[in-house]
Amino acid sequence: MSIRAVVWDVDDTLFDYTTADREGMRSHLAAEGLLTGEETPEQALARWREITDRQWARFSAGELSFEEQRRERIRAFLGTPLAAAEADAWFGRYMTHYEAAWALFPDVLPVLDALAASHRHAVLSNSSLTVQDRKLRTLGVHERFETILCAAELGVSKPEAGAFLAACEALDLAPHEVAYVGDHPEIDGRGAADAGLLSVWIDRGGVYTAGTAPFGPHRIASLAELPAILGADTRFGAPSTFG
Repeated sequence: MSIRAVVWDVDDTLFDYTTADREGMRSHLAAEGLLTGEETPEQALARWREITDRQWARFSAGELSFEEQRRERIRAFLGTPLAAAEADAWFGRYMTHYEAAWALFPDVLPVLDALAASHRHAVLSNSSLTVQDRKLRTLGVHERFETILCAAELGVSKPEAGAFLAACEALDLAPHEVAYVGDHPEIDGRGAADAGLLSVWIDRGGVYTAGTAPFGPHRIASLAELPAILGADTRFGAPSTFG
């Protein structure tokens, strides 16, 4: 099997979303005077993440637009039925703090450099093109990718096979010629495998236990392991820590 292209997830695969969201929200809540009650910062952050996951699931299911899921997150978090303009303004203030914490994972640029000559590269995200295009430009890696596809514009989201197949079609390659790299064991890992792609699941820090690993994906702890899985002619690869 010859893998000719790598399609990448963005958040918590290339971009350290979890850290940026946590630190950005912590700074935002402090600036908004919302950390003065009985709820600790850790509890507030955990509640924000829980609400985010719940509203994101509604967006993925087609119940909400991308913009409305964002507003619903804020309304649920504040417990206030804000108008759209008010919610958007609140989120805009959060974005200032969030973007100040944006960073790639340390293993991203080395692996993109190592695979630049041997593989084509694209992005498939469950976010929106407006969000991810700007993010990748700010992080300095936008030009590394031939195409950037996002669920909000595609009308289909991971783990649906149609999302992965749309990426293959954009590259004019068959699924068996494409690898997908993502951080979620089901949405990314199983979804890509079921669609016929070479699925590579990056489990940074062993967030998931071995018992939860889905059947099919190659499980790695660092992107340094990716070239070896792809069979790339590079000295960058490292033996998998998961075997």
